[in-house]
Amino acid sequence: MDKKFDFKDITLVPETISSISSRSEIDILTDSKHLPLMVSPMDTVIDYTSSIDFWQENMVLCYPRGMEPTYTGFKSISLDEFEKLVNTKCSVLPKILVDIANGHMEKLYNLSKRFMEQYPYGELMIGNIANPKTYEKFAEIGVKYIRVGIGGGSGCLTSANTGVHYPMASLIKECFEIKKQWGYNSKIVADGGFKNYDDIIKALALGADYVMLGGMLNKTLESCSDTLLFGKFKLSKERATKIWEKYPFMRKYFYKKFRGMSTKEVQKKWGRGKIKTSEGVHRMNKVEYSLTGWTENFKDYLRSAMSYTNSKNLESFKYSDFVFITENARKRYDK
Repeated sequence: MDKKFDFKDITLVPETISSISSRSEIDILTDSKHLPLMVSPMDTVIDYTSSIDFWQENMVLCYPRGMEPTYTGFKSISLDEFEKLVNTKCSVLPKILVDIANGHMEKLYNLSKRFMEQYPYGELMIGNIANPKTYEKFAEIGVKYIRVGIGGGSGCLTSANTGVHYPMASLIKECFEIKKQWGYNSKIVADGGFKNYDDIIKALALGADYVMLGGMLNKTLESCSDTLLFGKFKLSKERATKIWEKYPFMRKYFYKKFRGMSTKEVQKKWGRGKIKTSEGVHRMNKVEYSLTGWTENFKDYLRSAMSYTNSKNLESFKYSDFVFITENARKRYDK
């Protein structure tokens, strides 16, 4: 059988001779002039206050269900809410994210088709899906953004308990091949399980238009989850920032609560009468970096990778070469 692969199974290969002499020649923005990063609609990552910080770092914002978008972000809705929207004529239509775990449902497909017929220029994002053929089906009807990836997120237990999964690197690559072959415009949004800068960079090199981040951004000082000193004592944003900047040795004692959006806690928050089996986790994450520091590092590492591969923009970066490696080869550099 054709084996599928993940990010740790490959490395990018430099161009034989790169014509890029300075990283200043490289454009790391998307066609909408954002960084190729989306903030996951998780209530331990983004709220109205933290959205200002993410927006200032030029990321695409996706708000959790129940929040109205600001700064031109995406409004997250359930499948039932999407059905009501499709059945209602709208004069002003926000950017819509149908935020459901199983994007393979026929009902979602049929509603998306009706939506695109009514609003051919509508900013619609659907997901999540974990089959390249499903990407093709939604791309055929013109859905603008398609979230790919099931079970890989740090807050998700779906694959661990159901056995349903498609390795992310292969999924991105195969969706991109379909996109190229048929000339589709649907953006590939890689969602879930990114642990380091190189995962994000490889996803972009394999064909992702955007990478959606949750757990990584939860670990920033600015994420909306309360900052807890020693994991117990709540600090105000102002107090946490002051200690972070003035007393760097205290940073190792900063923690944030993190939870997946299918946990029973979130189901109760949404007011569900019948609580379903949880497919998410909740835990404490250490605060590892400031948002500005993390973003500056990301931009530098991305430009560096693009300079090695002779890619002056994100579109050309998608055609980078890569090789498969052994576990021992990965251990050589994976520190």
